[in-house]
Amino acid sequence: MGLFQPFDIAATGMTAQRFRMDVIAENIANVSTTRTENGGPYRRKIVTFQEKQLKAGVPSFKHILKDSTAAYMGNGVKVSKVSEDTETDFIMAYDPSHPDADENGYVRYPNVNTVTEMTNLIDASRSYEANVTAFQAIKSMASSGIQVGQ
Repeated sequence: MGLFQPFDIAATGMTAQRFRMDVIAENIANVSTTRTENGGPYRRKIVTFQEKQLKAGVPSFKHILKDSTAAYMGNGVKVSKVSEDTETDFIMAYDPSHPDADENGYVRYPNVNTVTEMTNLIDASRSYEANVTAFQAIKSMASSGIQVGQ
């Protein structure tokens, strides 16, 4: 493992969690959006991560779990996709005066639950902070190593 690879790994974690926080903020901002460009209500977005592959021939984490004798050198994380939550139903609310109400007076609101989003935001924030702490620890160890070498 090179000197800068641990920095890269922590940085990929910070970048991925920052992107996740941006998507969560978008979900919260659209909690009341009943009409999008596509015509329906806003759908909650979900961020999915996967292991970042840097070099060919480097075993994946999944492979390491199967073979405990193999050596593993991490590569970090990346955002693999941002998908719409199609499993959760829209929230139906009776409001016949709303411009997007159907013939029965019900409005379809986005499938965004503010409590869930805030919980996910706290989780992403703490993960970001953990990566910052790891980055600072790596920086401290590298600095100490350089001072020992002088």
